[in-house]
Amino acid sequence: MFRKNAHRSRPAFTLIELVTVIVILGILSAVALPVYLDYRADAKAAACKGSLGGVRAAVANYYAHSALIGTPTFPTLTLLTTSGSVMSDTIPANPYDTDATPNNVVASTDAKGVVSGATGGWCYKAATGEFWANTNSSGENGW
Repeated sequence: MFRKNAHRSRPAFTLIELVTVIVILGILSAVALPVYLDYRADAKAAACKGSLGGVRAAVANYYAHSALIGTPTFPTLTLLTTSGSVMSDTIPANPYDTDATPNNVVASTDAKGVVSGATGGWCYKAATGEFWANTNSSGENGW
């Protein structure tokens, strides 16, 4: 006996439909990926600016406090990097840092914005109280 619907094919996607879906997904990812990378870059810049603002405020407070006591002076590099002396916590990490130590601070006599020594971390000029990111990736001149 032969049944009429015995070899009925199941519904499925055709090759053209699958290729169309793959092309649409490729186009969507090509549009979304650069936007996502821009968000990452913006987040790094915002984190760096926030860290700079915090440290600079602490240095300014130290300077103002020393002026009230007697002679106004900026903190030394040792004081700045010692937790609890200038800042209540440690120096924040630089998001653009690529070396092994996340929050290192190097002494500098150069103008603000100049990379001193190996890139990474922060630069501090104790004579003027200037503090900046010690990286080539981005900086205040590029924002």
